[in-house]
Amino acid sequence: MYESGEDYLEAILRLQLENGFVRSVDVANKLAVSRPSVSRAMGVLEKDGYVEFSIGNTLKLTEKGRAKAEDVYGRHKLLTSFLQKITGLPEDQCEENACRVEHQVDADVVDGIRKWLEANS
Repeated sequence: MYESGEDYLEAILRLQLENGFVRSVDVANKLAVSRPSVSRAMGVLEKDGYVEFSIGNTLKLTEKGRAKAEDVYGRHKLLTSFLQKITGLPEDQCEENACRVEHQVDADVVDGIRKWLEANS
């Protein structure tokens, strides 16, 4: 999956946790992209079995989509915590950097960071 697809899934999950429901316009606002971009992305994600449209044209993660979104968001939170812990920099700066790294980092590196945080928290 492309980085942008992961970003969309993570945004849907975060909006769902915040609001209880997600509309395409909410995703566009959260990611600062156009509504047509969201529409195209949702078409691809729906075709690939990650999202479905529910009552009132709201977006819903499928089981497969939720698992992928939780994985991405988990990496995001872990990396944010790690960067804050080792740099002492503000959360927003660490979160911004974590967002760029979360798509490229290997699973074994994530496991190593998780173990380091557990041992050093």
